[in-house]
Amino acid sequence: MLTISSPAFQNNDNLPVKFTAEGENISPALYWDNLPTDTKSITLIMDDPDAPTGLFTHWIIFNIPRECKGLPEAVPNKLVLEDGSLQGKNTAGTIGYYGPYPPIGPPHRYQFHLYAMDKILDVEAGASRKEVLEAMQGHIISSTLITGLYQRVPK
Repeated sequence: MLTISSPAFQNNDNLPVKFTAEGENISPALYWDNLPTDTKSITLIMDDPDAPTGLFTHWIIFNIPRECKGLPEAVPNKLVLEDGSLQGKNTAGTIGYYGPYPPIGPPHRYQFHLYAMDKILDVEAGASRKEVLEAMQGHIISSTLITGLYQRVPK
């Protein structure tokens, strides 16, 4: 069974401030294991389902090579990474990771969805969430997620 983990936080635990817009605004390291043998590429989408305006996508990275076992901390915010992985546009309209910055109030969930794909997606770097999801349809072999929580409090 496909699994995802992070050395920075446990599932359903708080994201360290370092990985938010109030901190260094860098992506956490993520690791996965037990990819199906017929995996051709990997996709990661990070969403906040608790955003007041509806689902907010913080990060889209796709066509991650099958041989890759994870992502390091602080993945650069560029269209094409050294290993050939491509990044899409987040809801803020920028490329790469966009750290959590929820309104003051209850904690928000930040879900890192990992997908094992049976093909390399035929979409360009800088693609929207909609374009990536459309390309994924019918090609997801396995999926899993890890959730981090973050809450801003009045100062």
